[in-house]
Amino acid sequence: MQLLEQLEAHLSDAGCDPRVIAHCRTVNAVAAGYARSSVVDRELLIAGAMLHDLGRSETHSLHHAEVGADLARQSGCPDEVARIVQRHIGAGLTVEECALLGLIPRDSVPQRLEERIVAHADNLVKGTRVITPEERMDRSVTLGRKFLVRAFRLGLDLEPLRHLR
Repeated sequence: MQLLEQLEAHLSDAGCDPRVIAHCRTVNAVAAGYARSSVVDRELLIAGAMLHDLGRSETHSLHHAEVGADLARQSGCPDEVARIVQRHIGAGLTVEECALLGLIPRDSVPQRLEERIVAHADNLVKGTRVITPEERMDRSVTLGRKFLVRAFRLGLDLEPLRHLR
């Protein structure tokens, strides 16, 4: 069984809705567009992109990132994959933002390149529809200036990777 099929089966076995799995496939396809650089660990990127919403098998709240990271670890996924799942919300959440949102207060801002790519790719997908960065910013105005600036900078940092050939 190929990696993508294994990851889809993992999502399905965990109880993810087919729409969540379709969303994860689309995020994976968008993320792949940023993986042309040799510095990107493609296997890690694929695993993280496909499993980023694993926690939606149990909740559709912001807690899905924490739940998904725990599920990934429990199922034997490498910690690098679990961190992608934990840090994919928006452009990441600081310790303070996590505490304010009722999440475990820990740094959930993506650090590794693959973490950053998955978070950005997820920002560019609404359901299974790819949206523009401008659309994403328009949809995020209620999240506050700090989030908008962080998401904007994340996109600026990663866009050059998408244009590598």
